[in-house]
Amino acid sequence: MKKTKSFLLGILLCYSTSLLFGTKLCAQTDTLRQYIDVSLLAGYTSNDVVPFWMRSNQFGSIPLDGTSGGLLLRAAKNYILQGEWTEHASKNVSPWDWGYGAEVRTNVGHKAQLQLIDAHAKVRYKMFEAKLGRTKDVMGLNGDTVLSSGNFAVSGNALGVPVLDIRIPEYYRLPWVGGLFSFKGNFANGYMGKMPINPDAFRTSSIGEKLPTLLHQKSLYGRLGKSHWRINLYGGINHQVQWGSEKAVYGDVYTLNNLETLWYVFWGKPYGGGDIPIPRSKLGNQQGSIDLGFSYDWDQVQLMAYRQNVYEVGAIAKLANIADGLNGITLTNKQYNKTHKNWDWQKLLFEFFYSKDQAGYPWSKPTASGDEDYYNNYYYTEGWSYKKQGVGTPLIVPAHTVREGQAHDPVDYFISNRVVAGHFGLRGRLYQWNVLSKLTFARHYGTFATSIYGKSTGREFHTPHEETFIPVSQFSAFVDAERALRNNFFLGIRIAVDQGQLLDNSVGGQVSLRKSFGKL
Repeated sequence: MKKTKSFLLGILLCYSTSLLFGTKLCAQTDTLRQYIDVSLLAGYTSNDVVPFWMRSNQFGSIPLDGTSGGLLLRAAKNYILQGEWTEHASKNVSPWDWGYGAEVRTNVGHKAQLQLIDAHAKVRYKMFEAKLGRTKDVMGLNGDTVLSSGNFAVSGNALGVPVLDIRIPEYYRLPWVGGLFSFKGNFANGYMGKMPINPDAFRTSSIGEKLPTLLHQKSLYGRLGKSHWRINLYGGINHQVQWGSEKAVYGDVYTLNNLETLWYVFWGKPYGGGDIPIPRSKLGNQQGSIDLGFSYDWDQVQLMAYRQNVYEVGAIAKLANIADGLNGITLTNKQYNKTHKNWDWQKLLFEFFYSKDQAGYPWSKPTASGDEDYYNNYYYTEGWSYKKQGVGTPLIVPAHTVREGQAHDPVDYFISNRVVAGHFGLRGRLYQWNVLSKLTFARHYGTFATSIYGKSTGREFHTPHEETFIPVSQFSAFVDAERALRNNFFLGIRIAVDQGQLLDNSVGGQVSLRKSFGKL
């Protein structure tokens, strides 16, 4: 009865707000320079489980399970000019601009919850930008960050790590050779808070401590193609590292200061061995992707194809795990909303994700590190996660999010990182509704620790976990629809469903009413 009251209260709040403010047709907030959004939410999920696509790639903005209501507040100031600086350089505008973003979510149901989703300030000078704080950013080359199943490195699944990020956010076209070459990139450092360290890693008296952990991130991407060309080629690399507190863990045997440690982290240099009684390896937990892609423009449709080649501990240098990666194709309708049809499509996305190889089979090309064991880490016991959520693709799942009964090596935070998945995404319009949909079918194979082969180091295979992971299938679907009312109001409906053997079966629905206050 108590849960039902909170659900009805959310509906009543939405209705009361619409009576208070009235209604009028308006534009989407992403076209506004400065705006404030207020959203009231009410929803229900079965089995006390939030379905996969209602909680994944949401930048940590997750509803409560069961019956719940919520309030979402967002304020932002965008730059006057959007897009590539080279498209605006000849205009009579100041090269300086600034902006900010702030987003807070409050959930009310069987408990009260407050989430700070976004809090950052930014300043731009021409093509350069500096951002400070928690942001809603992803890392990797794909065709659509909203429709995608998620980049391998940073997908937007977890809350953003607070960072200082110096970057060129949009491609900058070099003025030589007719603008043939363009590039963008970033250099960021941030703080992930105190994270648990494996007690077996300590060479000091401190055991099982949570210690301050830093994040280092950098990327460099290039584009080959002139502005009037139909075809453009893309390529680049990104690199992320969790690191910090090495002196506290290793004690006096650790000889690097913080600046020297960052230098090793930046280049991915191995440390230890020889006269240093620490096993020789790269410092911290490292992962990223080497991305390739191309786009082709017809008169009415644009095609983009991309491939993210994933890496973690070094197998990619020998192409030992080259089978693993994210492959995708997007089709963009350049004539979207230029007709009076009752329906229209804006973008289609198809992806295939494969992470089953990991250079971990007996017949794989041997590497010094053995199988990649994506996202799991010996040193950081919660691996590539932040605030209990995986930072990379949500298709690689933490153990605490799955149903009970599967084989799980307790030292692994992620229970299944050997995944084969197909994914489909759609954005478009149906009558006056803007519609977004995702469909994902995945086959999960656990980790190499819970396979019949066991984990490996170089050519040595360790004893498999006592229980073997039984491969299971999982289907997840999601539909999000929103339409403009009047007076800058928007009505939204979300429905999601999970069916399979890895996650608990569940169905969820949510109704939202969003009010936007903004100016061009």
